[in-house]
Parts: sequence; structure tokens; C-alpha cells
Amino acid sequence: MTDPVEPATTLAVPRDDGAMDMSVWRPESGSGPGIVLVQEIFGVGEWIRAAATELAQAGYVVGAPDLYWRIQPGFAVAHDDAGLGAAYEMVGQLDLPGAVGDTVAALDVLGAHDAVTGPVAVLGYCLGGTIAWLAAVEGEPAACVSYYGSGVSDAAERVDDITCPTLLHFGGADPFISSEQVATVAAAVETVEHIELQVHAGAGHAFENDRAAQFHDPDATVVSRAQTLEFLRTHLA
Repeated sequence: MTDPVEPATTLAVPRDDGAMDMSVWRPESGSGPGIVLVQEIFGVGEWIRAAATELAQAGYVVGAPDLYWRIQPGFAVAHDDAGLGAAYEMVGQLDLPGAVGDTVAALDVLGAHDAVTGPVAVLGYCLGGTIAWLAAVEGEPAACVSYYGSGVSDAAERVDDITCPTLLHFGGADPFISSEQVATVAAAVETVEHIELQVHAGAGHAFENDRAAQFHDPDATVVSRAQTLEFLRTHLA
């Protein structure tokens, strides 16, 4: 992903204990279906903003909520050793059920945005992959895309609560998500027609993130990106 990051506007998402900022990108046409893009542990930083830009260029109105807003609003760090340490500290303080509730609220707020003229999906990477799955359990997105969410296997038993079309991506050589965890997910979704599982052989964790050279797998990215865009075209038409 090499496109320059385009500027976004900021939208407030009201919550019982305050208000969460959500950066919003519009497509060139000015309107379209919506996608709530859920951050990695690094925050709404360079990679998430670049991913949002690319999705907007594909025709979607994209909202990226700041899920660390209760801890340190605007937190975003680089994908280096120092940033990784700071991100681990931050995610260790995150209230996961609260973040899932924030994401469901973001789906509702983005759906009411004047630029959104179609259904709204949720899409998340890493931490966001887990939250996207749980938001599909707790909320009503039109579709869900989850990338390498390490907590998906822990909530695989909630599969019956997910009624929207869902696409799951995992790396076949992910050091943070074991083959046993992926097998647990595969067994849970095997007979569920509206849930699709893609395991990318040889790919590690965060394989789509081209801002993190230690993780990025260009070949797997080409395949997964095409699968995701086709999935979104099909279910957000």
C-alpha cells in the first residue's frame, strides 16, 4: 500500500462516559457505502490511515474510531521496537468489551453520516480483527472482515450470533496465532455458509502492513486485498 495518506475529517461518537473521535475519509464521488475500520494495537496511525485512504479510493466512506480515547486520545506510534513496547502497554489497559461497544456505536454513527448512501461494514486488523468479529456478534454490521485477530478463536463459540457475511483472514505461519487456534476457528465456521475463512500459506502476522517491514508479505497482500475488495463489492453493493 503506497498511496499517500489523504486528510480526513473528525466526527464525534457520543458515549455514556464522553465522546470518541472518529476520523472519516470520503471517496472522490463524495458518498458511498460505509466501513468502520478498526485499528491495530498501534492506534489510528500511518498504516490505518493509509488503509482508510485506499478504501476511500475504492468508493467507501471510511471511519476509523480512536479506541484508546479513554486512556490516551490520539495515541499512535511507529511500527518499530519502541512503538511496539508502547502499544503493548496501551493495549494492556484497554477495556475490550468497552472497545467493542465503541465500535458498535461507530457503526451506528457512520451509518447516519450524510455521505453514507449504503450499508456499513466493519473491518479490522490485528487487535481490530478481534474487535471486528466481536462487533459482528454484538452489533448489526452489513458485513465483517477480520484480519489475523488473535482473540477470534477465544470467541469462536459465538459464531451463531453472527448473521452478516463475514470474511476471516489468517496467516498460515503466524507466530502469534497458532495453527491450533486457526483450526478452532475453522471447525466453528465450517458449516456456516455466510462465513468464509482464508488461510494464507507462509504468511505471518500483520502480513498486509507495508509500514512494518518485519511483518509485510507482498504476495499474501495481493491475494488478500483482492479477496477483501471483491467481498466488499458483493456485500455492500
